Amino acid sequence: MTEHRALPAPSGELFVLSDEALQTTVRASHGSPRRRMIQPFHRSEQDTLHRMFNAVQPDSYVRPHRHLDPPKAEAWIVLRGAVMFFTFEEDGAIRDCIELRASGPAFGVDLVPGVFHTFLAIEPDTVVYEVKTGPYSARDDKTFARFAPAEGTLEASQYLKHLRQESARRLQR
Repeated sequence: MTEHRALPAPSGELFVLSDEALQTTVRASHGSPRRRMIQPFHRSEQDTLHRMFNAVQPDSYVRPHRHLDPPKAEAWIVLRGAVMFFTFEEDGAIRDCIELRASGPAFGVDLVPGVFHTFLAIEPDTVVYEVKTGPYSARDDKTFARFAPAEGTLEASQYLKHLRQESARRLQR
């Protein structure tokens, strides 16, 4: 059985970003083995601008990656809940660790292409509005960081724990 990483893209000229669409995406994240779900708003993977809800649960691991070839810029705005957003040096050292909260002083980020990054939800049912340059191709969409373990491995859960500890340490400063 194929794992669904995204809900179906809408059709038609207008898609309303509603609480109902947000709730549907959150419910789908609960049932996902990855503990996250995308609701795309772009109509095709070939669109040059991808827009989506990304509903994420606190136990979801998003492997650090970058969009280098082809270069893709990204932006995130937290609509519900909160995340810790990380950028990394080439060797895996954490460069930035920023708390983004829906109603907080920092609620989003914009990132240039080529920077290793990840985020983790720090509240249940967190929803991020994400925008990324398209088109999408599974073959070259992401370059995963060699310093970070693959999703679904025992090492991944340990790495997620490390990121949580590091974010807690940095927030105590």
